[in-house]
Amino acid sequence: MPQTPSALQTSPAAPPNEVQPKPKPPKRSSSRWWLWLIALLVVGVAAYYFYWPRSADSQEAAAKGKGGKGKGKGFANPNVVGARATKGDIGVYINGLGAVTPIYTVTVKSRVDGQLMNVMFQEGQVVHQGDLLVEIDPRPYQVAFEQAQGQLARDEALLKNSVVDLERYKVLLAQQAIPQQQLATQEALVEQYKGTIKTDQANVDSAKLNLVYAHITAPITGLIGLRLVDPGNIVHATDANGLLVITQLDPISVIFTTAEDQLPPVLDKLHAGQHLQVEAWDREVKNKLAVGTLQTIDNEIDPTTGTLRLRAVFDNKNGKLFPSQFVNARMLVEEKRGVTLLPNAAIQRNTLSTYVWLVKPDQTVTLKNVTIGTSEGDQTQIVSGVDPGDAVVMVGVDKLQEGNRVNLQIPGETPKGGGDGTGGNGGGRKGKKKGTS
Repeated sequence: MPQTPSALQTSPAAPPNEVQPKPKPPKRSSSRWWLWLIALLVVGVAAYYFYWPRSADSQEAAAKGKGGKGKGKGFANPNVVGARATKGDIGVYINGLGAVTPIYTVTVKSRVDGQLMNVMFQEGQVVHQGDLLVEIDPRPYQVAFEQAQGQLARDEALLKNSVVDLERYKVLLAQQAIPQQQLATQEALVEQYKGTIKTDQANVDSAKLNLVYAHITAPITGLIGLRLVDPGNIVHATDANGLLVITQLDPISVIFTTAEDQLPPVLDKLHAGQHLQVEAWDREVKNKLAVGTLQTIDNEIDPTTGTLRLRAVFDNKNGKLFPSQFVNARMLVEEKRGVTLLPNAAIQRNTLSTYVWLVKPDQTVTLKNVTIGTSEGDQTQIVSGVDPGDAVVMVGVDKLQEGNRVNLQIPGETPKGGGDGTGGNGGGRKGKKKGTS
């Protein structure tokens, strides 16, 4: 049978046992393996760089015990500021509100009537006792003085003449030339003239005194206030207002009050003859103005307030105390010597007790109850609980727990133990970096 063209073109069949080869996959680029290798190396170096120093520092801090008792490994001890208990003296004061009160205040008035001629002072001037201040027209009093002198001279002449007549009458009576009655009348006339002369002398003295009153001088040493009457005005001895006011400034006093409960120790000191020191402070109790002594106390207690008034006297040469100035008076009643003192900032309080955070020699802290006594300024007396030389925490108490180790810093002292923070992360890592670089 003849073959068709399609049959003639068909390829011969393959042997039945022959395996057909698989197609080969395309070849991958060898550069990708190098990229992965480089990335893995970078990650390994970074892990070694950041992880190994931190682990070493943490282990080193844990080995040295600077990380606390099993807590907070790798963290620095808390930094606190402390103070050391000292042995010293502290005063017991009584405080009171007071006002500066001059010991003497004089309102100068005229004691005669007349025109105000001259004013010899300036407002705000300090004058001394006896200085001439004001002159009132003296002419009317000068005339009256001269009249009194003239009347005195006339009566003295009459007395002299009557005395001569009396001596003559005595001689005549001895000769029985005149009656006894005439001699007695002459004796009475002499006595009358003597009385008249005394009156005339008093008139002379009065006129002279008015001349003195016409020149007004300072009765005390002190500071003159504002002028109350100008020159040219007519003044009278009966005027209600004065011419000027003089206030003594040195010495000066402060009158202050204290509660009646605080009076017994003050009376005990005064009865023993002691002079109690009193300090005058400004309104804000920041500046001490003067130091004086207690002079006297009032004679009764105010029943409405239960307070007593006291007067203290101060030297005021610097002029810091001014009349009617408000001051805080602080009177020293007792001084305790050789007691234990702590700053007020180191003393902590709660509803149950008063305590401090005591720093032991190994730089660990413990809570210590204390008994306090007198407080003065920024210092407080410690009766029990703390001894002189003990260190306590002032700043940073909110970070503390019983047994914590701290980095204590006391102003003026070299820090002890762990003050450099070598147990912290940052310091160890920084040191390791420097060692590996």
